[in-house]
Amino acid sequence: MLLKKIPVSCPAIRDQIKGLSRDKSKISFLCNDEKKIEFSRKTICQNSKINAALINGYEAINKELEIPLMVESGTGIGIVKFFEGKNIFITGGTGLLGKVLVEKILRSTPVGKIYVLVKADDSEAAMDRLAKELVNSDLFGCVQEKHGKYYQKFIKEKLIPVVGNISYVNGEREGIILEKPLIMGENRRNDDVETSPLFRRLDVGDEINLALRSCTATSNYEMTRDMKRLGMERAKFYGWYNTYHLSKAMAEMVIHETRGDIPVLIIRPSVIESCYKQPYPGWIQGNRMFDPIIISYGKGQLPAFLGDPNTPMDIIPLDIVVNTTIAAIAKHACMGKSELNVYQLASGFVNPLRFLEFFEYIHEYFSSDPLIESESFTRINYYDNLAKIKYFDNFDDFSKYTREEIFERLRNAFGVGEKTIQTKIQKQCKAKVAYAEHLSKMYEFLGFFKARFDAGNTQKLLSEMSNDEKMSFAIDVKEINWRKYFQEVHIPGLRKHVLNDKRISI
Repeated sequence: MLLKKIPVSCPAIRDQIKGLSRDKSKISFLCNDEKKIEFSRKTICQNSKINAALINGYEAINKELEIPLMVESGTGIGIVKFFEGKNIFITGGTGLLGKVLVEKILRSTPVGKIYVLVKADDSEAAMDRLAKELVNSDLFGCVQEKHGKYYQKFIKEKLIPVVGNISYVNGEREGIILEKPLIMGENRRNDDVETSPLFRRLDVGDEINLALRSCTATSNYEMTRDMKRLGMERAKFYGWYNTYHLSKAMAEMVIHETRGDIPVLIIRPSVIESCYKQPYPGWIQGNRMFDPIIISYGKGQLPAFLGDPNTPMDIIPLDIVVNTTIAAIAKHACMGKSELNVYQLASGFVNPLRFLEFFEYIHEYFSSDPLIESESFTRINYYDNLAKIKYFDNFDDFSKYTREEIFERLRNAFGVGEKTIQTKIQKQCKAKVAYAEHLSKMYEFLGFFKARFDAGNTQKLLSEMSNDEKMSFAIDVKEINWRKYFQEVHIPGLRKHVLNDKRISI
């Protein structure tokens, strides 16, 4: 709850206060002479200095009065109350973020119904998919435990599948990336879209039409490869790193231009990784974000990294993204204003983490608890002396070192044997080097990314939450210990939920 310290400047009152009582409408101070001074909650919450008070119901003080107590100021944002009885429609509810969002709303709020858009042939298929991917999954274990034998009845009343499908074929700038809407045509390198000397103004309508004309499915490998390459080139042409960033920016622009009077809330998380605390520490779905780097390094297949070790990473746990989304929805929906608000969920300013620390933490972890790779050769022992990562600032040096290091590790693992062994070593070396180079290209822009994300709106939201809300809907990234997060939460969760390592329990 928000607290305000209000010191007394009126000695006659200050020296007599001996008690405090509170109810929903007012706060009363009991003096030694049994007189009672009353203030409305609204008055105390909105003012640090009080110019009037009531003693036994009569106005008695018309001078500045300040109270020397920590005073409760309401119930925060009112998240739980807002969601009470509300019906919500969620798209993407079967994805990583959507699943945790649905679970959290069901577990922590008295929501009315949640309608979830599900890609399926019919209602029965949609219900089956919802049951398999959400209702009966381990992720919903806390909700199931909460409702016990009434769980299925609860789910049937609250969770409604809606058959449908939303599909669409799928910036380099230093400084602070502001929490503001993207205007139509804005590129990622320069805010002045009319005069940018580096990148053309983005015509969102033309880009959407181009994508729709080009979305015919194909199984041709070369065509698919060329489409990916052209997509990357087109994104970079407008100053965005890849088609993922470009398409998200285009979506924001379209919403901003066409929303009319509809209030809109945009949540921009940085790199989302596994849950920090709820519903289960380390829960994650899929090999995503920085996880390919973690797994490859743990297997001894990534001896180097193309990037600056002092470059800041920006990671945000999945449950913090969900909690911030829920809190922001409650705040702005209660305000009832026709606004577009942007929240950037990022850790770079308030709890920075560099690649240097990141690789140090995962090196410590895998040195004590190595991955065991299932291969036809049982003598692979990369992990006996897992080397610390080596950093490079250009691709050629990175590639040369990686090729030599991987070949040496394979040769040490298998020994110098017959020709067939040497052939297999060369074949594996080629494949592993190619994958390491692919990863380096994929993450290169992050390895040298010097911008920071302004998260002022999120910090303001945190300050407006009550203590109970901060406990139930935790959003404070300053509380995260990154070494503990990676070594005790994220990597064990990655091994358990993605690599299906049965030895891991968290």
